[in-house]
Amino acid sequence: MRNEEIEIDGRFGKEYAGKYVFQEITWARRSRIIQKHTKYHPISGQVIKSDYVAIQAETICASLKEQPKSQPITLEKLLGEEDGVPIGLGEILSNTVNRLCGITVEEQKNC
Repeated sequence: MRNEEIEIDGRFGKEYAGKYVFQEITWARRSRIIQKHTKYHPISGQVIKSDYVAIQAETICASLKEQPKSQPITLEKLLGEEDGVPIGLGEILSNTVNRLCGITVEEQKNC
């Protein structure tokens, strides 16, 4: 499994500053996260609703293997609307996880 390490400076507050290590998650884990936050029509099986924010937040938590000692990133903090993660930091975390756990166009062609 691939890993990616990022260093966050103090621009989002000193509580978030430090090293974060992410590890690629398995296909099964990602599929279960998606299924957990997706509602399907009972007869047709079509998707009725997906909570993309919850899917992304759980994916971040599942791949986050190391963070500063203060443990600033939690599922609750990622999902918090009043006391949540700053927008810029959330985007950095999302982009890192999507890059690590996603599949590129080139990889799709080789499948």
